[in-house]
Amino acid sequence: MKVIAGSASENLGKLVALKLRIDISNVNITKYSDGETNVEVVSDLSGYEVFIIQAISPPANDNLIEVLLTADAVKRVGTKRAILVVPYYGYSRQDRVIKNGKMHSALSAKLVANLIKAAGVDSVIAVDLHSHQIEGFFDIPINNLSTLEVFATRSVELENAVIVAPDVGALSRARNFAKVLLNQHKVNLINEVVVIDKYREKAGISEVMQVIGEVRDKDCIIVDDIVDSAGTLCNAAFALRERGAKSVVAYITHGVLSGNALDKISSSALNKLVITDTISHDNDLCDKIEIISITDILVKAINSYRGKIET
Repeated sequence: MKVIAGSASENLGKLVALKLRIDISNVNITKYSDGETNVEVVSDLSGYEVFIIQAISPPANDNLIEVLLTADAVKRVGTKRAILVVPYYGYSRQDRVIKNGKMHSALSAKLVANLIKAAGVDSVIAVDLHSHQIEGFFDIPINNLSTLEVFATRSVELENAVIVAPDVGALSRARNFAKVLLNQHKVNLINEVVVIDKYREKAGISEVMQVIGEVRDKDCIIVDDIVDSAGTLCNAAFALRERGAKSVVAYITHGVLSGNALDKISSSALNKLVITDTISHDNDLCDKIEIISITDILVKAINSYRGKIET
């Protein structure tokens, strides 16, 4: 077994390789003066199962091209299998065709899945895909890992807690987190799930956030998969505190944190935002943000491919 860490997941790849007790295989990634990406891999990958760890995170286009070129290069040196470990699957929010008058969007999440297969990837390990339907976009095996158990292992105040879905689409994830907490902590919050319903009467009118469920004097735990510009998250935290919530903590897998997200979070009603290292951040984040690692669940998934699960 060999491991390659792409430029977007270099730190995470090193942590995984360390746990697996193997060295990272060398890969040379350069750019030509016109912006084209060039990928070269070492030739001693022949006959091995090769795990390529690379998030399709911002800059998504560059990192996607790097994934495709790396997979193609790996297959051309005669590897046994190429398994893509994609901690963050960019384009995942474009998982349906949007029709707006005479305009139709691309089904980008499906197209990216097709490109990954065309590049020679034999199977995929993903982390918290935006929707379960994306698994059906792949014509190769895919293992969609959940981070809910990682979040649940943290020491949190549960006796007075409610689980909050920041929108209707996150309701299933919130309920699943409640089930994980029941299994790990024997605290039943399945009937303590709150959902925030967002609506806007018309363009130019402020968005209204209706909190469905009781949150007064409660410790609110928001659960979601992606925090990008953080507008929805911070508005949700404000709505919860406005309705009497004692505290608001968010557990969100993928911290995209684009634009002025850090400023919003820093000045928000959130007590804490916990994200994972699916997306690498070179700069220091604000004091309210904590990063936990998904290394262990990736190692367990990778070991399962060679018939041995890490304990």
